[in-house]
Amino acid sequence: MTCITKRRGRWVIDFYDQFGVRRWKTLKAEATKTKAREELRTIEDAPEKGFLLPKSKVPTFSEVAKEWLEYKKSKVRETDWEVIEGMLRNHFDDLNEQKITRITTATIEKYITAKQEKGVHILTLRKILVSLGQIMAYAVRHRYVGHNPYREAEKPRDQRTQEKEINILTPPQIRAFLNAVENMKFKTLFLTAIMTGGRQEELLGAKWEDLDLEKKQLHIQRTFNNGRFFPTKTKGSKRKIDLSPTLLRELKKWKLACPKTELDLIFPNNAGGPIDKNNLIKREFDSTLKKAGIERIRFHDLRHTYASLMIEQGESIKYIQTQLGHSSPMVTLNVYAHLMKETNQEAVMRLENTIFKEDGSKMVAEIKKDLIQNG
Repeated sequence: MTCITKRRGRWVIDFYDQFGVRRWKTLKAEATKTKAREELRTIEDAPEKGFLLPKSKVPTFSEVAKEWLEYKKSKVRETDWEVIEGMLRNHFDDLNEQKITRITTATIEKYITAKQEKGVHILTLRKILVSLGQIMAYAVRHRYVGHNPYREAEKPRDQRTQEKEINILTPPQIRAFLNAVENMKFKTLFLTAIMTGGRQEELLGAKWEDLDLEKKQLHIQRTFNNGRFFPTKTKGSKRKIDLSPTLLRELKKWKLACPKTELDLIFPNNAGGPIDKNNLIKREFDSTLKKAGIERIRFHDLRHTYASLMIEQGESIKYIQTQLGHSSPMVTLNVYAHLMKETNQEAVMRLENTIFKEDGSKMVAEIKKDLIQNG
């Protein structure tokens, strides 16, 4: 309980800080009882403002960041944690020595501006800011500060449009690309990527036991990334992808030709281990694009190609979401909304038929007459 007392001629405020530790604050000798009461009210309001700790006890940003990093260790993959640790080590010098309570929205916006002026790539900056926001949220949860100033800060925007970020192969380009592949293993791998929308790391981690020939599905259960196998990141990523007859036939043919390996990978390297993704891109993917006369794209654009063609042929967003392994249909819509047709006369005609097909009224006759006259 917070209270004020007078000791040796000076007013003393007796209180507990946000961590339940009892503390005393002795005012200057000239301070009046009125001043002591004002200070008492300030302290009583302080739990919402994060001001209870003495200045000497308030941690710096780097100290809170280290606590947060240790907390994250059991929450993320080892490789992801290493990336985060490197980010904290290399990108927060401007904030590290500041007291956590002194970091404001203005401080964060100034930090963002400084990073932009140094030419930090927008995608890198966004990753940095995700960590910054989580560190400040951690500080709020642990009552170092009363609110998260990052939430009010204006974030940088990528001026590029989503259309420019996504490259899609047309059906003729797909055929030309696949025809340019000479190696059976890589031709099957690229076909699988196009026909399933699987991520590169998911396909490189796929094993023959994941192929269900009876149900005509490929089970995505793990990934191979940074030299290690991992379970899928999210529940949605662990999924069963439907396989077309052509793809199923090619996978069966490749299974007969594929060397038996200890890891039982569908697409092993020549030594039986996982394919190095950098070698895959440089030696096989890029060279095949060039041979087929197709402008360079990313391997991930094969996934975008799958999604765009599924959307174009009218498949439901829910089905596409489950096949891609997105966490929700909204994620799929956010990525591919610009691919949706702006007009769809077939849809409104189906709606009309649903409403009026059993009705022989004059309204229907007039509608049909108007449609004929207007083409």
